[in-house]
Amino acid sequence: MPSRSVYDHLLAKGYKVDSDPFLKYDSLAGESDLSNLFEVLVSYKDKNGSPPVITANTIVCNPDFAAIEKSGFQEYRYEPFTETLKRYPAHAGSFELWRSGMSSGIFYPQFHGREHINVSKWMMALRSDVDMVREAFRHGMISISSESSGMKFGYMEAYDSFSVEEEMEKAGIIHDGLRIFENIFGYASRSFISCCFIWNDKIERAVNDKGVKYIQGIARQLEPFCKDGKHNFNRRFHFTGQKNGLNQLYLVRNAYFEPSLSGNPDEASYCLKRMEVAFKMKKPAIISAHRLNFIGTIDQKNRDNNLRQFNRLLKEITQRWPEVEFFTSDRLGELMMKGKEKFY
Repeated sequence: MPSRSVYDHLLAKGYKVDSDPFLKYDSLAGESDLSNLFEVLVSYKDKNGSPPVITANTIVCNPDFAAIEKSGFQEYRYEPFTETLKRYPAHAGSFELWRSGMSSGIFYPQFHGREHINVSKWMMALRSDVDMVREAFRHGMISISSESSGMKFGYMEAYDSFSVEEEMEKAGIIHDGLRIFENIFGYASRSFISCCFIWNDKIERAVNDKGVKYIQGIARQLEPFCKDGKHNFNRRFHFTGQKNGLNQLYLVRNAYFEPSLSGNPDEASYCLKRMEVAFKMKKPAIISAHRLNFIGTIDQKNRDNNLRQFNRLLKEITQRWPEVEFFTSDRLGELMMKGKEKFY
């Protein structure tokens, strides 16, 4: 959601943007969002003196809306997210804050995708002049996902595929995205999490080609397939420490700080309970937290309330488990691969 004014406009037109948490709360992270989040993170230390660190799973590009429109919606074009930030108010200095967070050891980007879009399906909808998609496009959005679009995930499922040709296209997009990631950040991503938790072994092979060794996710994977001309998903399940045929390691989220998604006014306590279970079973606590929890562009009160909960969560973690250690996802994977930590 680009701004509060766009949110109000879409709501007035009858779109149910108030019923979708991502439309209601999410926007690009501005300077104040990052500063406030980083202030909380640097307030705490683990037993080694290291601060909590966010593995910032990053989409490196966005659609170039102007170029796509100029082509008459016939050609897809993209731009690095660093260029997108320059066009948003109070965002021009955001990437410098990313760099500052990286230097401070509290913010560590890893690869999520080139763009969070199923490019072929989205472009098809634009060419077909689908009203809802064109309305979203006019505001620099890919969809209004609370509305029926013919796509369960509002065109966000970047690595869903419907044919062998599309599988090849997705592999090329991933290779391109990992190249851009390394150009932006100066290092290669060692871990990856698929958009909407949809991927198959071709995607694992594509990221493995570029050195990705750790697959982040939740316990369930949606594996796309087609049979008798119909598209569907296999449901596969994973656990932390499991390896695939390429010797890539799965890292499965088992704790959640998602107050904007759950609506839980005491999400911190829920997260602590999940962590307690993980630690009792001698497993790492891998916490899920989406960006929308920390964004104040649309609803500053929601961001501020969530930051208070997040601060309490970190305080309780460091007090309840003084021996706690904070790791990035790829560092955790590296330790497990070397056999220095046995969690399974």
